[in-house]
Amino acid sequence: MALKPMFRKVQPKVVLAVLAVIVVVIVSWGLVRKNKSAHELAAVDPVKIAKLDPVTVKNPDAATALKIARIDHIFQKKRRAGFNGNVLVVQKGQILYQGSFGFAHLKEKDSLTAASRFQLASLSKPFTAVAVLKLIQEGKVSLDDSVQRFFPEFPYHGVKVDMLLSHRSGLPNYIYSFPDSIRHGQKYPDNLDIMDWYARVVPTPRPYNHPGRSFNYCNTNYCVLAAIVEKVTGEPFGVYLHNQILAPLGMRNTYLVTDTTSVATQLRTVGHQYGRRLEKDYYDDVVGDKGLYSTTNDIYRFYNGLMQGMLLDKKLLDEAFKPRSFEHAGIRNYGYGFRMHIKEDNSPRFIYHGGWWKGYNTMLWVCPEDEAVIIVLGNTYNRSTYDLRELLEVIHGPGKIEDIEKDV
Repeated sequence: MALKPMFRKVQPKVVLAVLAVIVVVIVSWGLVRKNKSAHELAAVDPVKIAKLDPVTVKNPDAATALKIARIDHIFQKKRRAGFNGNVLVVQKGQILYQGSFGFAHLKEKDSLTAASRFQLASLSKPFTAVAVLKLIQEGKVSLDDSVQRFFPEFPYHGVKVDMLLSHRSGLPNYIYSFPDSIRHGQKYPDNLDIMDWYARVVPTPRPYNHPGRSFNYCNTNYCVLAAIVEKVTGEPFGVYLHNQILAPLGMRNTYLVTDTTSVATQLRTVGHQYGRRLEKDYYDDVVGDKGLYSTTNDIYRFYNGLMQGMLLDKKLLDEAFKPRSFEHAGIRNYGYGFRMHIKEDNSPRFIYHGGWWKGYNTMLWVCPEDEAVIIVLGNTYNRSTYDLRELLEVIHGPGKIEDIEKDV
């Protein structure tokens, strides 16, 4: 049958209806494309990603072989003292040591592997800081912005983004701020719940100090920063992290605790204390200050990608590693999401961040001068995770570690 005669038999109303459907489809497709482009992944360079991983030392010379043996001895000793976790030690891009000790679940006796994922606890904070600095780099957020720009009802005035990043806001810790009457009926609050509680609780929880007056390490700062990321981007914090930081660096084993998909929850360990598994905490779904699960290899990719300029330009990266607290004399200081030990000229000698949360102990320790990176992740609370003195003597020599920090 010819098309032209067949088309004449079609009622005009039907033709108009078909045209209307076509228009709706085209417009909808355009809106989807627009929305997709607004939240698309940051540029991924597969060639650069391939170079982010450290390489295995082949045929080490006598000095390197001795160094590797001494590191192994240190961690065997830690294991006997109760350490349960994974470790990665890299220098000049080469793996000096990588090991897994113990179990992902003590009761099940399932051995840890390099692919096991640990809750990073406060080692999540550097990721949050970089997420915020990326928004600053894009001109969507300013270091001088007050929290009220994003949350007008936030009751603490004078608190700026740069104070949140550097723990100089004076805000009270949300974990201890709210009575049961406020929390009633909310099983697991998220960041926006915390912001809402601060806005409406009476009386307003008392701040620790005036904004900008002094350094006071506080999880609320990074809870608020993650909420700001969500408000600015219109995306869940985990989605923004994935699209702008994790995926561009090929970090395929790093997910937020709030991601309950099968791909995100596989190979997760659980936290233990005194030999017992710790169940989900009331504040587990508040993220930014904690909440990331990751592996030693992915954390190395994060640091290496950061240093290679794949996330931030050099100016902002220098800001992240710039010390900002001088109320007390000493070598310890804090930048934007990174702790550090500083030299006399205030440049960082060591850059690091640790964490503790519900049985998990974590540490990322970096010596830029020696190009050394130490990553220790534990899931059975043990103080030896943070005691790096003996290890640093092997890597750097005793002259550089006379006053290193042992505690988080």
